[in-house]
Amino acid sequence: MTTEQKRQILVVDDETRMVRFVRMNLELEGFRVSSASSGLEALDKVREDLPDLVILDVMMPDMDGFETLERLRQVSNVPVIMLTVKAEEEDKVRGLELGADDYVTKPFSPRELVSRVKAALRRADMPTPAQKTLTVIDDDLAVDFERRVVIVRGEPVRLRPTEYRLLYHLVNNAGWVMTHETLLSKVWGYEYRDDTQLLRLYITYLRQKIEPDPSNPRYIFNERGVGYRFVAFRKQEPSRDRQAGDS
Repeated sequence: MTTEQKRQILVVDDETRMVRFVRMNLELEGFRVSSASSGLEALDKVREDLPDLVILDVMMPDMDGFETLERLRQVSNVPVIMLTVKAEEEDKVRGLELGADDYVTKPFSPRELVSRVKAALRRADMPTPAQKTLTVIDDDLAVDFERRVVIVRGEPVRLRPTEYRLLYHLVNNAGWVMTHETLLSKVWGYEYRDDTQLLRLYITYLRQKIEPDPSNPRYIFNERGVGYRFVAFRKQEPSRDRQAGDS
């Protein structure tokens, strides 16, 4: 039995035809598929069935996909792929900010959807790259990779899993330019190597959390047309006082 055959996907959409379309294509790939036609039903099924991934339509009556996602994130970290008929960046940004892992714009091909599902599941299965101590960037910034916490001017700021993976690769290649394709492949998967908009959004999220002035970055620099570079710093072990102060 393959890994996919063990995985359960919850499809949330009030359009019966869309549910049938998605179900058929996922089942052809060996996934087990359940469905919900409303946000409230989806929340119940997540609690009862514990799916491995949720495909969530944005445009639903009563409770739309954004509100459903917001409530879902209060109880679960299950990977979520949003379905939307709109291609506007605002919808993508809103979904990602609420905790979606990815988005697919209708109409989409079965191949694209299945590829995105498999990539999201691979990311969820990734072993956590960890370091045993704080990585001290400067007096204002340190990163505790073991706990996925950034210490910004003495205050802890928690990262979402994707933000954590992105920062991990940037910090561990500090001083070097990482191309868009390399970062997208390492953080999201090879299928995403051309999605520079997704990378730009998450660079913005990281800057908002760690930069004193996100519009004038001190740590994450844009190498126009190429990629991003994290500021070079002298790697050092944190002092006992710094570790104790963070505990």
